[in-house]
Amino acid sequence: MSDLAARHYDLVVVGAGICGLAHALTAARRGQRVVVIDRDAQANGASVRNFGFVTVTGQQRGQCWSRAIRSRDVWAEVAPQAGIPVLHQGLVVAVRRDESRAVLEAFMATEMGAGCELIAPTPARERFPMLARARELAAVLYSSHELRVESKDAIAQLSAWLAEAHGVTFLYETAMHDVAPPKIVTSRGTVHADAAVVCPGDDFQSLFPDQLAAYGLTRFKLHMMRTAPLPNFPLNAAIMSDLGLARYLGYAELPEAAALKQRLEAEQPAQLENGVHLIAVQSADGSLIVGDSHHYAATPDPFAPQTVDDLILDELEHAVGARPVVRERWIGTYASAPNRLALIDAPSDAVRVVVITSGTGASTSFAIGEEVIGGLFG
Repeated sequence: MSDLAARHYDLVVVGAGICGLAHALTAARRGQRVVVIDRDAQANGASVRNFGFVTVTGQQRGQCWSRAIRSRDVWAEVAPQAGIPVLHQGLVVAVRRDESRAVLEAFMATEMGAGCELIAPTPARERFPMLARARELAAVLYSSHELRVESKDAIAQLSAWLAEAHGVTFLYETAMHDVAPPKIVTSRGTVHADAAVVCPGDDFQSLFPDQLAAYGLTRFKLHMMRTAPLPNFPLNAAIMSDLGLARYLGYAELPEAAALKQRLEAEQPAQLENGVHLIAVQSADGSLIVGDSHHYAATPDPFAPQTVDDLILDELEHAVGARPVVRERWIGTYASAPNRLALIDAPSDAVRVVVITSGTGASTSFAIGEEVIGGLFG
């Protein structure tokens, strides 16, 4: 620790997940000296437990959607430099209800429909072979914006590239005691820096608990699965379904979504009660990452009932006409807030606390990092 303490940094970033790395990238690109500190031996939270799906289409209209567009562009620029494979691109929203098609038609009439297509069932089945066996198909929205990386690998690859290409220092297995620039007190001693960005994920108690308490934060857990490959089933885009239109605010806040929500409440109440919607993406070995669900609590329990997984798999089977074998299961926990998708708090002129409160870290963090670092350093 003596060598670290002897250096003076422009910025300390607390948290080595995607939110922290996004701030480190922006600062390093400005030529600033950056150290990233994390209590774990490697990123182990939400950033490595998700789909690796950088989602633009369906994000809430306005700021969140704009942040997703910008973050997607940064991903597309950084991924090849960092050696992060983009496994597939684009999004297919395959819906089976007339009410869902009406939502998609309304979505296409907004500015968010740029770069998207609304496709009829027959040409959609021809263009996207994974839909050939779909039980019902009313319409397909295709978006060209999205990209998919393997999150459990991409975060480590991004960290290694930041260290090698941009000189970012990483200090793992280090607890934070006090963040008050120019002194940041850790379990290994004091680090000196002009400013700090704290990205605590769903830890609301360790640092700046009084500031975070004002936002009414809670947590949610989600179920995730990796399945065996399906025969002759290459994904040329991620897959979502009707349930996503009731959950993703870019669709759900459209007036046309009211009729769909009413029908879903009648036909799929169990899915809605468990916060289930479908996302399916594919890994390099052909396996699928499938999810997810949403259960909210101050401290979510660590259990993952099979009944919830079955609800997710039922939706996948309806969308693609097949039910793969599950090989791996896990849960992730995320921060949530009742009235915002992200929060940026300023406990002092030199400190920012940044929490993604919507599960959109992979999709919006790069843009948020640019905003926060720009505000801190001008």
